[in-house]
Amino acid sequence: MAIDKLNNNPTIGYIEGDGIGAEITMQALKVFDAAVAKAYDGEKKVDWLALLAGEQAFEKVGEYLPEETLAAIRKHKIAIKGPLGTPVGKGFRSVNVALRQQLDLYACVRPVAYFAGIHAPVKQPEAVDMTIFRENTEDIYAGIEFAAGTDEVMKLVGILAEDFGVDKIRFPETSAIGVKPVSVEGTKRLVRAAMAYAVAQGKKRVTLVHKGNIMKFTEGGFRQWGYEVAAEYDAFTNEMYDHIKSVGGKQAAENALERALAAGRIYVDDVIADNFLQQILLNPERFDVVATLNLNGDYISDALAAQVGGIGIAPGANINYDTGHAVFEATHGTAPDIVGMNLANPSSFILSGVMMFDYIGWSEVAVLIKAALAKTLAAGELTTDLGGILGTDAFTDAIITNL
Repeated sequence: MAIDKLNNNPTIGYIEGDGIGAEITMQALKVFDAAVAKAYDGEKKVDWLALLAGEQAFEKVGEYLPEETLAAIRKHKIAIKGPLGTPVGKGFRSVNVALRQQLDLYACVRPVAYFAGIHAPVKQPEAVDMTIFRENTEDIYAGIEFAAGTDEVMKLVGILAEDFGVDKIRFPETSAIGVKPVSVEGTKRLVRAAMAYAVAQGKKRVTLVHKGNIMKFTEGGFRQWGYEVAAEYDAFTNEMYDHIKSVGGKQAAENALERALAAGRIYVDDVIADNFLQQILLNPERFDVVATLNLNGDYISDALAAQVGGIGIAPGANINYDTGHAVFEATHGTAPDIVGMNLANPSSFILSGVMMFDYIGWSEVAVLIKAALAKTLAAGELTTDLGGILGTDAFTDAIITNL
């Protein structure tokens, strides 16, 4: 899935980010420029536009997310960014979340796959090859919450008790309260994006991950509305499988599924979130594309990244497939303990660039970068976090050499 091909000289914004952000961003841009030059022999070139966000922005202009940055992304549609810091329990809410909500980047897309040469904590990391579609704008990340002891939270607790008969708040006088919105529209556009991606990539299975057994109207609604989207695509669902199995036995159900897949239909099933976290360890090869809500997706994406060697090699994108706006990002933290030490691993940022070039239709560049990175890792040319000895700049130079 990509937007219409851009012109030969597009403007793409970049946000260095906080902490190690400046180091990995500038090294990654060197890789991108080298790959574009090799792929197109000077016929195409990216104009990089520096944008401000995070602590750097606050220091320079007194805002964590300046309107100028949002306006530039709205205009040029595509941006890529380094990690941005988020304080816990105080101060401003996440700039990452604000970017997603302000630009309505409703799909957080996280492909997870293993690269040979990287140490992973599981026996068969190569069995992990899936793409997570995480809903980005709803769920508890909507940021609707009220601090314990405030007039607002006491008013809300009173309304819940008096108007709705809610008596299950164990300690109403000292509770903080959060609200979890999950909508039909938000769910369906996310699941449609996952289904369209599965069709475009030739994937066989889309799995809805939820906690609908407990949160029956929010996460249960996500499951229900997700299956309604599956019907739009004439998908073969696990409900169909179970029905055939109950009538004709397991082999009949397996045969029906095999025929459906052979005919190009997608198999859509659903898994409870806690069980899914077990299954990605026990049977990761069973899953292709996963659609899930915001909080579940946060947990799942990082858990899967750990299985293939760590979040330092996990790319990510935040996309609105309706408007075409997209912000690609390094998915790890700011690592303040190694700032300025030439130790940061730029792979997450570089792989996010692979996603970005695919998205804008420059697949030749994406293929070159991914192959060069894979060759570098397989040769044991690794940064220290991956068990090697290379610094950020030497690792980058190795990738460019392998182009």
